[in-house]
Amino acid sequence: MRTKYSVFIFILVLALALSGCAAAAVQPKTLNVSGNGTVYLTPDIAYITVGVHTEDPDLASGVSKNNTQAQSLVDALKKAGIAAKDIQTSNFSVYNNNNNGQTIDKTTGQVISSGYYSVDNTVTVTVRDLSHLGSILSTAVNSGANNINSISFDVADKTAAMEQARQKAMANASSLATERAKTANVQLGGIQNIPYSDNSPQPYYGMGGGGAASAPNASVPIQPGQTQISVTVSVTYALK
Repeated sequence: MRTKYSVFIFILVLALALSGCAAAAVQPKTLNVSGNGTVYLTPDIAYITVGVHTEDPDLASGVSKNNTQAQSLVDALKKAGIAAKDIQTSNFSVYNNNNNGQTIDKTTGQVISSGYYSVDNTVTVTVRDLSHLGSILSTAVNSGANNINSISFDVADKTAAMEQARQKAMANASSLATERAKTANVQLGGIQNIPYSDNSPQPYYGMGGGGAASAPNASVPIQPGQTQISVTVSVTYALK
């Protein structure tokens, strides 16, 4: 009986071993390559971040002055043709600077405060006609904006560009796979997997600063240049 049992165990182990070998043998051989595709576009939309910075030893006075100046900025932007939906408040803050020195009365030279309050109101503006971007920036500064933090350019509709970039990335991956298969003396089979990632256009940072400054007399010169959309695909090919 013990002999029969031992034989059974031996056969079972052998069957499992052969099954594992068979599974390992049928696992397909693959080749992984990464392809890149880039498309260059001329921007047709811009986002600018502008705001009003006010400093005052009295909190209520500082907020009141900032409110008036910020409202003047918004009104001027609307008058310049910016729709209300394209003006969005992105920051409002009040900061107590009690330990940052003293405020001196310019007439008497006396200390009138040992600190002051900083008040900031910032809006993000969408400019849909780039031919007006320079004049919009000038309008903002002339109407009271003393902070222009950034300008970013973009393309409103990137659908066609993304498709073109993906096609370029796939063509690049196919070329690389063919080259590597030829070098390794193997034949390519069908595609097994195609994950991809895309990189949206990066912001261009332009004018920046803070504090009072003399307003420009003409439109600010702006060069949108070009922006790029990049797609990377990782393609897995079966090998024959």
